[in-house]
Amino acid sequence: MSNQNQLLIRSSRILLPNDEFLVGDVLISSGKILSVGTELEAAEDHYILDGTGLTLLPGVIDPQVHFREPGLEHKEDLSTATRACAKGGVTSFLEMPNTRPSTTTQAALDDKLRRSAQKCLVNYGFFIGATANNLAELLTAQPACGIKIFMGSARGELLVGEEGVLDRIFAQGDRLIAVHAEDQARINARRREFAGNTDPAVHSEIQDEEAALNATKLALKLSQKYRRRLHILHLSTGVEAELLRQTKPSWVTAEVTPQHLLLNTSAYGQIGTLAQMNPPLRSPANNDILWQALLDGVIDFIATDHAPHTLEEKGKGYPHSPSGMPGVETSLPLMLTQAMEGRCTVGQVSRWMSAGPAQAYGIVNKGAIAPGWDADLVLVDLDTYRPVLLQELETKCGWSPFEGWNLTGWPVVTIVGGKVVYEKGKINKEVRGNALNFKALNHV
Repeated sequence: MSNQNQLLIRSSRILLPNDEFLVGDVLISSGKILSVGTELEAAEDHYILDGTGLTLLPGVIDPQVHFREPGLEHKEDLSTATRACAKGGVTSFLEMPNTRPSTTTQAALDDKLRRSAQKCLVNYGFFIGATANNLAELLTAQPACGIKIFMGSARGELLVGEEGVLDRIFAQGDRLIAVHAEDQARINARRREFAGNTDPAVHSEIQDEEAALNATKLALKLSQKYRRRLHILHLSTGVEAELLRQTKPSWVTAEVTPQHLLLNTSAYGQIGTLAQMNPPLRSPANNDILWQALLDGVIDFIATDHAPHTLEEKGKGYPHSPSGMPGVETSLPLMLTQAMEGRCTVGQVSRWMSAGPAQAYGIVNKGAIAPGWDADLVLVDLDTYRPVLLQELETKCGWSPFEGWNLTGWPVVTIVGGKVVYEKGKINKEVRGNALNFKALNHV
């Protein structure tokens, strides 16, 4: 495996920005794409990658992950998480603030940036977390991709569900606000109603569709009141999708996870608490509505909400088992498998997983294969199917809700900043990603 600054990818099927494909070459120098064409020439010191039979895509930008460092490294850490990213074709990530300590101050953000510079094999960015009392930090913390508000499904200072507090946050500044939209008051009432029920499937009844819809309506109301840039994280219900179809301002975006597209409440009977996440899995009918909303552009892009817990923690039994599941290693093959089955196109998958997040968060020069753009790329094999095997996972938690699923589109080579970080099963642990830059967006 090479760590050189000069690369030539030969004879791959290249996804161009116009969604057409070119069988040709990509020349890379000093982390940038120099040229895209056919029969490009390389110098003797170039590292040559043979892309014959493979498809070259922009690297995945995963805009919602929980990598657990600092404070929860027994579940995951920045090293193991970014090895998993490299193996899964994820070349950049945006990480959430619910670590220990929470990322609610400039000092905590600086600490994560220092750790990432030392450990991350891929590019990185971080949210600043909202509390009831850190408005000044929300206005000034840099560099942050946005403000994360847990309207529900959080504990301690990061739970911000009261409308008055939310109103103050929406009213000041112009930084993107990303919301975990669940109505905590309704969840609390439903927990009392279902107290004593230890069936994991009851999780989807406690945190029901109405809890999600209530919070999304409130976030939309405040966004419209102040014309504030809003992003709705991990949309999980058809009723929310239909609300957005009817009432979605131009400055609002939404995402969906592969889990909410491909899993549903039947998974509880198959994998138990491994199917437990927030917001919960929904009925099969919701899968279909979410898919249609994604295809229609009502939902803008895809995130994994990678949120690992140990098997020991997951085995404690409901309601003592934590919510969350890993995803960065499987998200691209999952979606490319859907493309090969005709549910969408490879170009759509790339827009949903690369260009879309880059545009929404103002990440410059990423998400396309074109001269002058950053050389964050992934070569995938769309001809070979392989199952998800636990012994091959890089995530520290060591499990996947998609164990045994037979998928295509597995990465063969992942390139970050023009350097090969993953090649044919081997990870180059010497590569380091860079801190992402976020340009100011005039959405409203």
